[in-house]
Amino acid sequence: MPPYRSVVVGTDGSPPSMRAVARAAEVAGDSAELVIVCAYHPNSGRDVERARDEMGEEAFQVVGSAPAEERLRTATEHARAAGARLVDTVAVLGSPVESLLDVAERRPAELLVVGSRGLNTVKGRILGSVPSEISRRSECDVLVVRTTR
Repeated sequence: MPPYRSVVVGTDGSPPSMRAVARAAEVAGDSAELVIVCAYHPNSGRDVERARDEMGEEAFQVVGSAPAEERLRTATEHARAAGARLVDTVAVLGSPVESLLDVAERRPAELLVVGSRGLNTVKGRILGSVPSEISRRSECDVLVVRTTR
């Protein structure tokens, strides 16, 4: 099987998601484009006002897409350290599942990589998980990286 030409991976900045980024980078290597995606939700008006009150002109660092952009910078460093050469990043306003599927379709991805934290909680069994939803709905190959050990 020829190597993948386009790999998409999601991150939320957590250590488990960084393990998924590293694995995606290993798969991408120096020949495939690696697209790292971080989904984020909008801040409430109260959160924005509190940030402005506390931080003044520096509030931009904690509102909007700024936290996602910082996570993407860190993920890019992890990806390059793991061997990825062609790295792009995308911060997307929305839920993780919809954001990953949308980017994978638009780029178009041949492989979508997600980390698995497991479903060993009541919440996980009731709500499902990002990996299971991605696996069910993705149009491309999916690699679920076991991130809990």
